[in-house]
Amino acid sequence: MNATSSTLGQGSYSTLPPSFAERAARLLHWPAALTLILGALYLVFAVYTAGQAAWASGLLVLFTAGFYVYLSRGGFAWRYLFPGVAGMLVFIAFPLVYTAQIGFTNYSSTHLLSESRVREYLLEQRDAVEDQVLGYTLHAHADEFRLVLRAEGDTAPRWVSPPLALRSGKALRVDLAPPDPTTAPLDPALPLPELVKHREALSKLVLVLPDQSTLHYLGLREFGPVKPQWTAHADGKLTRMADGVVFSPNRDTGFFQSDAGETLQPGFKAFIGVGNYARMLFDAEFRGPFLSIFSWTVVFSALTVAFATAIGMLFAVMLNWEGMRFRTTYRTLLFLPYAVPGFISILVFKGLFNQNFGEINAILDALFGVKPAWFADPFLAKTMLLIVNVWLGYPYIMILCSGLLKAIPADLYEASALAGASPATNFFKITAPLIIKPLAPLLVSAFAFNFNNFVLIALLTDGRPDFLSTKLPAGQTDILVSYTYRIAFRDSGSDFGLAAAISTLIFFLVAALSLVNLRLSAKAQK
Repeated sequence: MNATSSTLGQGSYSTLPPSFAERAARLLHWPAALTLILGALYLVFAVYTAGQAAWASGLLVLFTAGFYVYLSRGGFAWRYLFPGVAGMLVFIAFPLVYTAQIGFTNYSSTHLLSESRVREYLLEQRDAVEDQVLGYTLHAHADEFRLVLRAEGDTAPRWVSPPLALRSGKALRVDLAPPDPTTAPLDPALPLPELVKHREALSKLVLVLPDQSTLHYLGLREFGPVKPQWTAHADGKLTRMADGVVFSPNRDTGFFQSDAGETLQPGFKAFIGVGNYARMLFDAEFRGPFLSIFSWTVVFSALTVAFATAIGMLFAVMLNWEGMRFRTTYRTLLFLPYAVPGFISILVFKGLFNQNFGEINAILDALFGVKPAWFADPFLAKTMLLIVNVWLGYPYIMILCSGLLKAIPADLYEASALAGASPATNFFKITAPLIIKPLAPLLVSAFAFNFNNFVLIALLTDGRPDFLSTKLPAGQTDILVSYTYRIAFRDSGSDFGLAAAISTLIFFLVAALSLVNLRLSAKAQK
């Protein structure tokens, strides 16, 4: 015991032998790391072989950085930062850059493919040689099948295939031969429902005649030779075999076009520079609705914040009066709009504002004899949006102001009372100045939120009523984000490039608001 104490007193340390889990972790460390590295390389290779070289390069850089950070001593300091940085790059920076890149293209529902893929698609088009088409029947042969081909009107077989397994997969070349009279007779031909079951496998067959000409699947009853519709030139042009017309890729419009102006479908994705942004500024038919929607977006956000702040602050001041009876009950009732899920409240209001059956119009009709067309009249529709949005937003401001009011020293109000100041004077001279400074960053955030309040527009008005005689469908109650959604995914031809350009513009506007918010927050803390 004394020896042990003296040993400890001299500063020596005894080490326990490593546990089984520690020894296993050390043994499995590098095999597990090697397995992950091989898996990552396989994923990068698979992406590259799929034709996505840029994506493969990005994944390779990301995986290399990750393995360096977690497997080397040099990257030890980054082990806690790397997940956050990688997540920011993958989920924020990459979508932003990708969206901005799409905004410089004509990407849309008619320009989905690349130019090379469109050229390949056109070169794959074939026409059947009608006078050489042969009908066929399929016959069971033990566990396999045999094809029998006949010309139209013939009863005797012209060509017979060897036994086939008919498995779906890659294209299979099958040599045909004339029927051999010495072989056993064929089983009865399979009915049409059985042919349908084997359609995919039959479509993969390429039948080779003795003269090396080929027959291709043309339908549930026919095989025949085909000829290409197009021939390719070294400079990327295509010639139509039927009439010899030459089509060149027009990278301004994203179509293969002839000199006469004829275009081929589908179109291809092409880089158009600032074309989408120029369209916002210089295309009169697009600029008018766009500027109206942009202006309404700013007005909608500003008025919502202004009204919600006024009402929320008023209720907070009233509920701060300690002499009010049932103050907790009132506070609970006024908070309910914020507690109920927003989409439920919006749908309830949609029913209440119904012109023919809504409770609001029933009350107005009983009192004043009017039934406003809330969803058909642009001004009334915008008023309805503001009413609903203020209803949903004022409890948030009320809660913020209630907390800020508690931080105001009571001595200020006592001194004001001794001076004979009115409640209005107290509010404008004491309460409002002390609240508005810390509240300002939150109001900027509320403005930015309402700038992108897609749910309210989509559920209540869907942007309607629409502008009349516009190049792209646009609603008078649309805000920028809902208008972008309509352009990208609804009734505007899925113009992803234009929608991406507008989304990029929205990003910079919201980013500017965020910078203002940071500045105001910094000032509020001083």
